[in-house]
Amino acid sequence: MSALLQLVLRTGRGWRAGAPAAACLQLATSAGTRPRRAMAQYHTEERGQPCSHNYRLFFKNETGHYISPFHDIPLKVNSKEENGVPTKKAQTDENENLFNMIVEIPRWTNAKMEIATEEPLNPIKQYVKDGKLRYVANIFPYKGYIWNYGTLPQTWEDPHQKDKSTNCCGDNDPIDVCEIGSKIASCGEVIQVKILGILALIDEGETDWKLIAINVNDPEASKFHDIDDVKKFKPGYLEATLNWFRLYKVPDGKPENRFAFNGEFKNKAFALEVVKSTHQCWKALLMKKCNGGTINCTNVQISDSPFRCTQEEARSLVESVSSSLNKESNNEEQVWHFLDK
Repeated sequence: MSALLQLVLRTGRGWRAGAPAAACLQLATSAGTRPRRAMAQYHTEERGQPCSHNYRLFFKNETGHYISPFHDIPLKVNSKEENGVPTKKAQTDENENLFNMIVEIPRWTNAKMEIATEEPLNPIKQYVKDGKLRYVANIFPYKGYIWNYGTLPQTWEDPHQKDKSTNCCGDNDPIDVCEIGSKIASCGEVIQVKILGILALIDEGETDWKLIAINVNDPEASKFHDIDDVKKFKPGYLEATLNWFRLYKVPDGKPENRFAFNGEFKNKAFALEVVKSTHQCWKALLMKKCNGGTINCTNVQISDSPFRCTQEEARSLVESVSSSLNKESNNEEQVWHFLDK
């Protein structure tokens, strides 16, 4: 295990555009302020200073043991699990469409926070490019991210496997989620969502699926069952979502993004098949049945995985990460971009 403990945490890659300092993060340093059934199972622990290169947000389960949010948090909610894989189907369609979502970026904020897929136990960190922290630009009329943005655990878009519907390989990350509920979540919060549809972004030749979902504890969640309900009850939101993803890299000097299916949002049934496929890719990854490249598969709870470590080893990995505070300011000046239509 000594080799594992000597792993050096690498800095992530990404792009940055101007963003406000005050919108850096809304971090959940423990269970968060909003009591939810799912959140009680998971807690977070900060190491380092928010809005700095050394910041990491680690996850713990309800017993206080460190875990990987990428690998150890189940994909499905309230399902009987064996080796992280559901073995008993839910009894109703509504329960079948109930997933854990890890919130990485709260709505209206700009700091590009993501699960560190290449680091042991996969903490959340802020991505860096060219030595600078990565932020997403404000593009009028949008302020930062226009949803609670995050990912589904135990999913992986395989960069070596071509998607049959987009004819492009995956982007080497867990599948992304845009949560459209009315409340602002916290970074590191684990919420229960139901999937409503999906958008196929093609990012530099890679398939980068964007799930549309809603927190099941949202006051209006009972109204939403499929993608058409978003059009009905939140008019303009899907159009804004498409436009946001089309333009968000333009202020950094990059071309507009493109989409499969001419930017059409696919329905819940289609989305659930994509989730199922990315979950199968993740299972192959954790069982070393495919080439994971630089993805770090260290986990605590997947019993048959060759990458499983003990609770003591997990604690040592976390303690090897610096917890010192960085007194230097990494604040970004507020910048707004007005782009030609």
